[in-house]
Amino acid sequence: MVTLRLMNSSEFQEYFNLATENYAKEKVIAGNWNEEESIIKAKTEYEKLLPKGKDTEKNYLYIISQKNQPIGIVWLEKKSNENGFIRDVRVFEKYQGLGYGKEAMKQIEMVGKELGLKKIGLHVFGHNRIARGLYEKLGYQTTNVMMIKDI
Repeated sequence: MVTLRLMNSSEFQEYFNLATENYAKEKVIAGNWNEEESIIKAKTEYEKLLPKGKDTEKNYLYIISQKNQPIGIVWLEKKSNENGFIRDVRVFEKYQGLGYGKEAMKQIEMVGKELGLKKIGLHVFGHNRIARGLYEKLGYQTTNVMMIKDI
């Protein structure tokens, strides 16, 4: 069973650096940004979303733990009284494929209910088939699909 606990300041800084780097790579893979601008754009987006870091109002940044060992992160934003959005969820590579992502998603849904949320949304890059499969198994429904073709 995994547990969630709020990040401390040093964990947040570590997360911010890793997350912006990963987000930049994902945006390049998806064809949204070129590599040269990607890190600057990623940091700019994260700074807008989290102007006060881990203490940004209506944002909940958690460490996912298994037996007190950090195995990932999850970030939930309360967008309105009834709607939340999972901004990021990540199980560290060596812990992937063991069911921890599914458990963490169930835990963050319980947090959402405690916050009074009725719905939680998320974004997943189209090329991330493993994550898409997990979210579908958990009952998340596709609401939008964007497509692109090189010509």
